[in-house]
Parts: sequence; structure tokens; C-alpha cells
Amino acid sequence: MYKSHLRWQVEQERRKRDLVFFLITLSLLIYLLWVFFLDESGYLRYTRLLQRRAELVLEIADLQEETRSLRREVKLLRENPFYIEKHAREDLNLSRPEEYIFIFDE
Repeated sequence: MYKSHLRWQVEQERRKRDLVFFLITLSLLIYLLWVFFLDESGYLRYTRLLQRRAELVLEIADLQEETRSLRREVKLLRENPFYIEKHAREDLNLSRPEEYIFIFDE
């Protein structure tokens, strides 16, 4: 009977140790998941920042293209008299003397 009681006691100690190990491991896992996903510097914030970065890269590319286009237009307006006249006629609705301009509403 002494051996069975000793065996039972060893089993109880092992169960307690396993339970403590399991609870510590579970707590650590929950903490790591919290930090990894939901913390201020976690994975979700990282993915939002990557998405925002991609949006900004596209916006920068669009703005650079617009800048190039405006620079071309400025160069043409400075150097090309035909383009100056075209711009004045189309955008400013100007005309030469003795010309008529018809503007239609769409």
C-alpha cells in the first residue's frame, strides 16, 4: 500500500507540474499573440503601414507625371508661339480681330 500511495503522490505532483507548465506556456502564447497582432507596433499596424506606403508611392508617381506634364506645357508656352496661340484660343476663348467665337453649352 505504501508503494501505491507513493505512486499516487508522484502522479499528482506530475499532474501539478504539467498543469503549471501548460498554464505558463498558454499565458506566454497569449501574450506573444497579443504583442504580435494587436500591439501598437504589431503585425496589423505593419500591414496598414505597408498599404499606406504603396498608396503614397502611387500618389508620388502620379504627381511626378503631372509635374513633367506641366513642365512640358510651360516649356511650350515659353518657346512655341503656335502653342501660345492655341492655348489662348482654346482655354481663354480669345480670338484674332474680325473672328467670331461660338461657345456651345453641353
